[in-house]
Amino acid sequence: MRKKDAVACAFVVLCVWVLMTSFLLFFHPLSSSKDYKKDAELEERLSKLESTLIEEAHVHDSLINHIQSLINKKDGNKGSSSNNILQKVKSAVDTFEGGDNTGAADSYVPDPPDPEETQYNSEVQDENQGADGTLKEPVIAILVFSCNRVTVNRCIDGLLRFRPSKQQFPIIVSQDCMHAATADVIRAYGDQITFIQQPDQSDIPIPPKEKKFKGYFRIARHYGWALNQTFFSLNYNSAIIVEDDLEVAPDFFEYFLGTHELLLKDPSLWCVSAWNDNGKAALVDTSHPELLYRTDFFPGLGWMLTRPLWSELSMKWPKSYWDDWIRDPGQRKGRACIRPEVSRTRTFGKVGVSNGLFYEKHLKYIKLNDKPVQFTKMDLSYLHKDVYDVDFVKKVYDSPIISYEELKTGKISFDGDVRIQYHTKDMFKRTAKMLGLMDDFRSGVPRTAYRGIVTFMYNKRRVYLAPSANWKGYNIKWS
Repeated sequence: MRKKDAVACAFVVLCVWVLMTSFLLFFHPLSSSKDYKKDAELEERLSKLESTLIEEAHVHDSLINHIQSLINKKDGNKGSSSNNILQKVKSAVDTFEGGDNTGAADSYVPDPPDPEETQYNSEVQDENQGADGTLKEPVIAILVFSCNRVTVNRCIDGLLRFRPSKQQFPIIVSQDCMHAATADVIRAYGDQITFIQQPDQSDIPIPPKEKKFKGYFRIARHYGWALNQTFFSLNYNSAIIVEDDLEVAPDFFEYFLGTHELLLKDPSLWCVSAWNDNGKAALVDTSHPELLYRTDFFPGLGWMLTRPLWSELSMKWPKSYWDDWIRDPGQRKGRACIRPEVSRTRTFGKVGVSNGLFYEKHLKYIKLNDKPVQFTKMDLSYLHKDVYDVDFVKKVYDSPIISYEELKTGKISFDGDVRIQYHTKDMFKRTAKMLGLMDDFRSGVPRTAYRGIVTFMYNKRRVYLAPSANWKGYNIKWS
C-alpha cells in the first residue's frame, strides 16, 4: 500500500504542477494591450515567463527522478508496474509541455562520453602528474557564479566532464539569491565541488534612474565577495571565472593551463579569456584552433586572473557594471588579455539581465571549439609583448588595402591576408556591421581589437580591419 500511496501522491503533485503551468501559460494576465506599445517591454515580460516555466520544468524533472529512485530501491530495479505508472504520468506531463523540447536553448540532456574526448582527457591528466602520481603545479581554482538558474547543472556537468584533475582544478560554486531549487541542484554534486553562498541579501541603495538595472548591482556585490573568498579565504593564487550559463570546450582546462605561465611572466598581460567576441563560425578559422591573440578589449565569459590582480582591483571594486568598469583605462593601464581564434566557452543563457536580446542576435552563434589542442606542449613565447607587437604589426601593415566591395564580391586577384582601413568611429561601425562583426566600443576599444586592429576571417581569407599605420592610441570618446 505504501508504494501505491507514494505513486498516488506523486501523481497528485504532478497534476498540481500541470495546473499551475497551465495557469501561467493561458490565464495569467500579463497586462493591458496598451502597456505593450514597445517591443522591448513585451520581450522582457516574455523572458520572465520563460524563466518561470524553465524553473518549473526542472522542478518537475527533479521530482520525477527522486520518485524513480525511491521506486527502484523498493522494487530492486525489476521494472515493476509502479515504474510503468510513473512513465505514463511523465509522458502525460511531457505531452502537455509541448512534446520534444530537445532543441530549446535551456533544455539539457548530458551527452554520452566521447571516446576521443576520454582519450584526450586521459593524456592531459598524465601530462599533469609526476612519475609518482603527485600533482604538478599550478593549482587553478574554477569559480562558478550562480544565482537562480537551476540549469547551472549543465555548466557544472561540462566542467566535471573535461576536468583532468580535481586537485589541480578545484571547482568552487558561489551562489547569490539564496534560490532554494538552484541550491539543491548544486548540493547534489557533493564533494566534487565546494559550495559557498553569498550571505548579504540586503537591499542595495540604487539611484532612482537605475532601479531597472538592480541586477547589475547585485552581480557586482556577488563578484566582489566571491573573489575575496577565493583569493583571501581559500588562498588560491589563480582562478578562472565561469558564469552559470557557460558550457566549455574539451580543451578548456588545457587552454588555461598552457597560458598560465605566460600570464604570470608577462606584466603587460592581465587576463586570459576563453572567449572571442567575433567568434561566429564564418568569422573564425576552425582549421587552426591553436591560434591565439593579444587583445586590448577585456572579453570576459570564462577568464583567468591572478591574486595580485585581484588585490589591486578589490581595493576599488565598483558597486555595479563591473565589466564596463574593468575596461576603463584607469583599470586596464595599457594591459592586454589573451584570447583564442575559436572560443573555448559558449553561453546557453538566453534568460538573464539582458533579457535574451543580445543572446538571440549574437551570442548563440558563437562557435565552440571541438578540436582539442595541447597548449602545454606549444611554444607560446610569440605572445610576449616585445615579440608580438613587432610581428603582428608587420603582418597587418604588409597586407594590401582593399575595399569592402572587393572583399564581398571576391574580386581580389591574389591570395593571402588583406586589410580594410578605417579613419573614424562611424567608418569603423559601418564597416563592422556590414562584415557581421561586433560594432560597439568600450572605453574607445572595439571588441577583440589590439592596437585598434580587429582580426577575423571572411570567405576563408584573413582580414584586418585596421586604423592607419600611424595610429596614436584609443580615443575614449569613441564609446
